[in-house]
Amino acid sequence: MPRLRFRISMSLDGFVAGPDQSVEDPIGVGGMRLHEWVFPLKAWRGPQGLQGGEENASNDVVEDWLQNIGATVMGRNMFGGHPGPWNAREPWNGWWGHTPPFHHPVFVLTHHARKSLEMQGGTTFTFVTEGIESALEQAMRAAHGKDVALAGGASAARQYLAAGLVDEMDIALVPVLLGKGERLFEGLGDKPKALVHVRTVSMPDVTHVRFARA
Repeated sequence: MPRLRFRISMSLDGFVAGPDQSVEDPIGVGGMRLHEWVFPLKAWRGPQGLQGGEENASNDVVEDWLQNIGATVMGRNMFGGHPGPWNAREPWNGWWGHTPPFHHPVFVLTHHARKSLEMQGGTTFTFVTEGIESALEQAMRAAHGKDVALAGGASAARQYLAAGLVDEMDIALVPVLLGKGERLFEGLGDKPKALVHVRTVSMPDVTHVRFARA
């Protein structure tokens, strides 16, 4: 059965973005430190159209993340751009240039309607205003039997976690302390979310922890 698979990088003190997020600094002050471990990897560089890269245990984890993914769901903040209604004169088309690295349908949660955006390389962004269940249903149909990736950011992830819709969660725990910013598990309460530990893969610059639906 197709699964909803969530992955994110997190600091030791529980933040997935730094403070003062903005169009100019989308991951917040210091937030880029959470992702430095992935940039040298072959599995990350390939979808960006880049050659070479490191092949190690983290690379194996990222390759596994990308396997059998047929569609992606993400929040408006991850897609990026200004808050509020879309700018019709200068529309924001994402952080990834003309050829985003997804190469499959992507469904963006938003409160503001917008026509679908077809990009080069097989990525089409569809903007969903009907909520998380609708976005997931559309993504599951578009994935044609493959799994759906939940790409974040934190607000979108919390909504799916709170609703009990996440089947698999991978946290890349990075040995940095951000001190403040946006926490992944803020406001979820103490009710068990029915996820159990599956595996841990340790590297000097990151520890990968996987949980799955109980």
